[in-house]
Order: sequence, then structure tokens, then C-alpha cells
Amino acid sequence: MIMTLKLSPDTLTLGIETSCDETAAAVVAGGRSIRANYVATQDDLHAVFGGVVPEIASRRHTEVITRVVDQALNQAGVSLNDIALIAAAHGPGLVGSLLVGVSAAKGYAIATGLPLVGVNHLEGHVMSNFVALPSQQPAAQPLFPSLCLIASGGHTDLILMQEFGDYQIVGWTRDDAAGEALDKAARVMELGYPGGPAIEKAAVKGDPQAIKFPRPTIDDSLDFSFAGLKTALVRYVEEHGLQATTGGVADVAASYQQAVVDTLVRNVRASIETFSVRQVMICGGVAANSTLRLAVKQLEKVFSLPVVFPPRELCTDNAAMIAAAGHFQAQRQGSDGLGLDVFSALPLAEHV
Repeated sequence: MIMTLKLSPDTLTLGIETSCDETAAAVVAGGRSIRANYVATQDDLHAVFGGVVPEIASRRHTEVITRVVDQALNQAGVSLNDIALIAAAHGPGLVGSLLVGVSAAKGYAIATGLPLVGVNHLEGHVMSNFVALPSQQPAAQPLFPSLCLIASGGHTDLILMQEFGDYQIVGWTRDDAAGEALDKAARVMELGYPGGPAIEKAAVKGDPQAIKFPRPTIDDSLDFSFAGLKTALVRYVEEHGLQATTGGVADVAASYQQAVVDTLVRNVRASIETFSVRQVMICGGVAANSTLRLAVKQLEKVFSLPVVFPPRELCTDNAAMIAAAGHFQAQRQGSDGLGLDVFSALPLAEHV
């Protein structure tokens, strides 16, 4: 028998997120209103390697996790005595990193006697559309069914959402994620880390039509593939270099970015045409990209339905989205025990 938790709109949840290289903690009221959202980044530690080094990430999490939680509580003006629920991301992600956050959450749960829930990081991204920064409204309203594109460094999933907690994956990547494709391209072009923002910055003055990169398709499905696009970039640079067009690096970056965006938008559009949805949501780190936001927003006029994005600070990994997801999960399923485990792979739902 599932023992659900009775939580009010004023109930405070402490969220903890350490799935990759961001150490984050947040306090969220009622699963919708952010009271504090603190993120300690590790970009400077990993920049020299051009990507996240798991051992370095988990070590830094260990060093700062308690300070990050204290900072979130201080920002919210509350103490652990005011918290009613603790939520921690327990997958998917880097196992070493996840262990730090979940272990900290267990420690707080033992010390306070508070209930603990393990949250799927991907559901956190979905819920980033439904949680609001102070003095703002949530990006999305509970209009179901909704279509949600999660586009990040580790995931590119198209999700049909029937209700909170009721998901179907209607499309996913067969190889590289969209954010991973951007990161790898940035390394090829020597633009720095993190790759997505670096490519977006380099592309500002470029011509997105200068180079004809492919827009890969997977049969008649709504799945994605970005590995071939990355290979096309590598071959182009090997054959032509980065200065073969008038715009040089800017043209390469703009053309490659446009190929990624076109591929994402094409499948979002096909999903809208396939399913009767009332709302489209775009989330994950790649959702912060201005070119993607502009392109997907055009679908709002075409299909006469809302197309929404979280604020940019809620697109990348954060604990507010974990706290929000944890609140609604606890209402549906109750709390998890101290045997809560972590998972490198943790599908949000079945692929249909």
C-alpha cells in the first residue's frame, strides 16, 4: 500500500541536485514557488579538459555540498526545522556525483526525521516548466496532454505528458544528445567549454546558411541522431579548415548550430502533428539557446498553442526543479526509505 504524503501549497521542500558537475540546493514552496535556488558551478575545473571529469566532479561535490545547502536555506530565510520534505536527484547521471547528493540527503533525513524522495533528473527538467522564480509565474500551466522536449548534454527526449508523473517517450536520441553534439563541435572548433554557449556566442555574426550540414533522420520515427552531424563537421574542418568562408569560424558555428536547431524543431513539429497536445514545453540546457527558442516559438502561431520555456537559469541543472518534482512525487507515491539507490541510467518512461 502506497502511503502518500499530504503536502500543502505552503509546504517547503529542500531539493538537492548533483547528477553531473553542478552542486545545487533549493527551497521550493508547494512544488511551484522558489524561495531559494543556489548553484555552485565547476566550469573552471573542467574547462581545461574540454568536458566533465567524473572523479573531479564528485570530489568537488563532497567539498561544497553542505555549504551549498546552508546557502540555500539562508537565502530562503529558513532552517531545517521549517522544511517538510527532502528531495534528491538519484539518476540518471554520474554515479559518483549522484552518491554525494543522495548521501547528503539521507544524512539530513536521519538528522531531522524528514521524509526523503529520490527524483528522476529528467522529471526535474520537465518540472522546471512548472516552477516559478520569485515574483514570476511558472512558464507552463497544467494543460494536458503536453509535449515536452528535453534537450541537454546527456539527453534529447520527446515526452508526451498526460499528467504529473504520467509520461511516454515518443522520441529520443539514438546516439549523441543535442548538447553533447554542441560540446563536441566546440572542441573541434577550439571554442572552449562549456560548448553550447561557446558555439552560440561564436555564431552571432555568422551565416547559418553558409555551410550545408546534414539534418539526420531516423526512418519515419520521431527519434534523433546527431553523431552523423558531428562527423560531417569533423570532415568539413579537415577538408576546408575554419576559414573557408567569408565569416570563418562564425559561419561554421552558425551553420552547425542551425543544423542542430532544425533537427530538434523538425521533430517537435512532427510530434505536434502526430499527437493532440495542448501545450509544448522546451527544457534542458540547450533550451537556453536563443536560436532554438526563436525557432520553436514560431510553432506557436502555426499550431495555435502555447510554446513555453523555463527561465534560462532553470534550463541548466538546478535543485529547484528537483524540489518541485519531489513535492508532486511525494503526493503521488509517498517517501522513499534510506535504502534509496543511485542509477547512471534511469529512463523516465517507456519509449513508445
